[in-house]
Amino acid sequence: MANAPQVAGVNLLGVLYLVLVMAAVFLPMILGRGGPSPGQSDSDSDGGGGGGPPRPPTPPDTPGGGIPLNDAEPARVRLRGHDRFVDLLPARGRRPSPEPARRRVRTLRRG
Repeated sequence: MANAPQVAGVNLLGVLYLVLVMAAVFLPMILGRGGPSPGQSDSDSDGGGGGGPPRPPTPPDTPGGGIPLNDAEPARVRLRGHDRFVDLLPARGRRPSPEPARRRVRTLRRG
């Protein structure tokens, strides 16, 4: 950087770069400071608490999402403690075991 313009030993390009960075950081803060809106004057203020809370957003006219769902059924069990989910469900009934097939008994005919 021997060819960079210098005045009294100070690199002018470096100073210019520093000023640009500082302006990019501080300019939005300076310009974004809250002041009275253009339609309001300070003489109209009555020292009150403001205009109240902001209005909630209006719901959209069209329903969102995909296909409509069937009516939901509530869960059979709710977990409200440190219990296990399996412990709160009723025990399932056991399936009956199939009866064993009977074997044919061979009888010998004498005759």
